[in-house]
Amino acid sequence: MNGLGRSLVTIGVVLVVVGLIISLGPRIPWIGKLPGDIYIKKENFSFYFPIGTCILISLLLSFVLWLLRR
Repeated sequence: MNGLGRSLVTIGVVLVVVGLIISLGPRIPWIGKLPGDIYIKKENFSFYFPIGTCILISLLLSFVLWLLRR
Protein backbone atom coordinates (compact mmCIF):
# COMPACT_ATOMS: atom_id res chain seq x y z
CA MET A 1 0.00 0.00 0.00
CA ASN A 2 2.89 2.39 0.66
CA GLY A 3 4.00 2.17 -2.98
CA LEU A 4 0.47 2.83 -4.21
CA GLY A 5 0.12 5.94 -2.06
CA ARG A 6 3.45 7.30 -3.26
CA SER A 7 2.44 6.66 -6.88
CA LEU A 8 -0.86 8.46 -6.41
CA VAL A 9 0.86 11.47 -4.84
CA THR A 10 3.37 11.59 -7.71
CA ILE A 11 0.61 11.42 -10.32
CA GLY A 12 -1.27 14.17 -8.46
CA VAL A 13 1.78 16.45 -8.39
CA VAL A 14 2.40 15.88 -12.09
CA LEU A 15 -1.24 16.68 -12.87
CA VAL A 16 -1.07 19.89 -10.84
CA VAL A 17 2.11 20.97 -12.64
CA VAL A 18 0.61 20.19 -16.05
CA GLY A 19 -2.57 22.08 -15.10
CA LEU A 20 -0.55 25.12 -14.05
CA ILE A 21 1.44 25.04 -17.28
CA ILE A 22 -1.75 24.83 -19.33
CA SER A 23 -3.52 27.61 -17.43
CA LEU A 24 -0.48 29.92 -17.17
CA GLY A 25 1.06 28.99 -20.53
CA PRO A 26 -0.25 31.97 -22.52
CA ARG A 27 1.11 34.36 -19.87
CA ILE A 28 4.66 32.98 -20.12
CA PRO A 29 6.12 34.77 -23.17
CA TRP A 30 8.99 32.39 -23.94
CA ILE A 31 6.93 29.17 -24.02
CA GLY A 32 6.49 28.23 -27.66
CA LYS A 33 9.07 30.73 -28.91
CA LEU A 34 12.28 28.99 -27.96
CA PRO A 35 15.14 28.35 -30.37
CA GLY A 36 14.42 25.09 -32.14
CA ASP A 37 10.66 25.59 -32.36
CA ILE A 38 9.57 25.15 -35.96
CA TYR A 39 6.90 27.49 -37.32
CA ILE A 40 6.04 27.57 -41.00
CA LYS A 41 3.30 29.88 -42.22
CA LYS A 42 2.16 30.08 -45.83
CA GLU A 43 -0.91 31.44 -47.52
CA ASN A 44 -3.43 28.72 -46.59
CA PHE A 45 -1.24 26.58 -44.38
CA SER A 46 0.52 26.88 -41.06
CA PHE A 47 2.63 24.28 -39.26
CA TYR A 48 3.99 24.56 -35.73
CA PHE A 49 6.18 21.98 -34.00
CA PRO A 50 7.66 23.11 -30.67
CA ILE A 51 10.79 20.92 -30.47
CA GLY A 52 12.68 23.28 -28.14
CA THR A 53 9.70 23.68 -25.83
CA CYS A 54 9.14 19.90 -25.73
CA ILE A 55 12.78 19.33 -24.79
CA LEU A 56 12.61 21.95 -22.04
CA ILE A 57 9.40 20.52 -20.57
CA SER A 58 10.84 17.00 -20.75
CA LEU A 59 13.95 18.09 -18.87
CA LEU A 60 11.91 19.86 -16.21
CA LEU A 61 9.58 16.89 -15.69
CA SER A 62 12.53 14.49 -15.56
CA PHE A 63 14.16 16.64 -12.90
CA VAL A 64 10.98 16.85 -10.82
CA LEU A 65 10.43 13.10 -11.02
CA TRP A 66 14.09 12.50 -10.12
CA LEU A 67 13.63 14.71 -7.05
CA LEU A 68 10.48 12.84 -6.03
CA ARG A 69 12.24 9.47 -6.31
CA ARG A 70 15.02 10.54 -3.93
